[in-house]
Amino acid sequence: MQTHKIFELGDFPLLSGEVLKDAKLAYQTYGTLSPARDNVIILPTFYTGTNSRNEGFFGPGRAIDPAQHFIISPNLFGNGRSSSPSNTPAPQDGSQFPFVQMWDNIAAQHRLIHDHLGIEEIALVAGWSMAGCQSYQWAAQYPDMVQAILPFCASARTSPHNYVFLEGVKAALCADPVWNGGDYDTQPVAGLKAFGRVYAGWAFSQTFYRKGLYRQLGYDSPVALMDDWAEDHAANWDANNLLCKLATWQAGDVSAGPEFNGDFKVALGSIRARTILMPCTQDLYFPPEDNEFEAAFIPGAKFAPYISDFGHCAANPGNDAGFTAQLDAHIASLLAT
Repeated sequence: MQTHKIFELGDFPLLSGEVLKDAKLAYQTYGTLSPARDNVIILPTFYTGTNSRNEGFFGPGRAIDPAQHFIISPNLFGNGRSSSPSNTPAPQDGSQFPFVQMWDNIAAQHRLIHDHLGIEEIALVAGWSMAGCQSYQWAAQYPDMVQAILPFCASARTSPHNYVFLEGVKAALCADPVWNGGDYDTQPVAGLKAFGRVYAGWAFSQTFYRKGLYRQLGYDSPVALMDDWAEDHAANWDANNLLCKLATWQAGDVSAGPEFNGDFKVALGSIRARTILMPCTQDLYFPPEDNEFEAAFIPGAKFAPYISDFGHCAANPGNDAGFTAQLDAHIASLLAT
């Protein structure tokens, strides 16, 4: 099966006032749409994810099962499959790619799902990290469509500390002279490796490193893990793509856009979807305190933190079997309601 399909958006207006020319939204579907068209599950992509990597969150016998559900996985702008700095022609290529926000991503996904696929009801929007951030955005932006959301290791608004972390990995990348303000001729490999090494320090908890849990992932030392993350970022990612999505992440705020004018509590209160918020207690990006605050303003929301030394990467398929089991249990409860 092909890795993804392309939905042509045409010239797509952005929240900033700019227009993304000849915009393309990459996506993939799994399973079959029911005759009642009521078995739709949306799994957006996370920061370094694609729809292919989302395949670890569902499968036969899982809470999300292609035999029962019609799964749609749309790719973030900037991830190399949807319109991105690396695949957009001049004059919007590379460093000239326009600023894209969460609101824009969800507006594009709505065009795909509602206008193109003709779907009126979404049973669940769920996702890890930036994908979870999109879950909140879906529920606030299109409350009449979304029946339930389950953001895990995510938040409805990027916190100041999270913003500062992102500035750190950005600075590591941009310090490479090859970066050249984004107008590079070859990838800034040293900067990409530095980005990966800094990222590895935050993706797992302090306890993960202290207990040597990296050995469970096949690494004999923290240095080996950092080396692998450095090589992965250098081999698989375009620098401008990473920074495009980083800007989207930094600006994340469910109250951004014309509907709420920055009133975060009102935006949270507008969510009508059944909601379970599942943070990891040792997540250094999206600490549980953020979700606890959000749950107080989302009507009927359940705050369900999970204890794991794996931190943010507890959610990565294969890392923490307990997290996966708890996630499936929460998803099953939302779908059964």
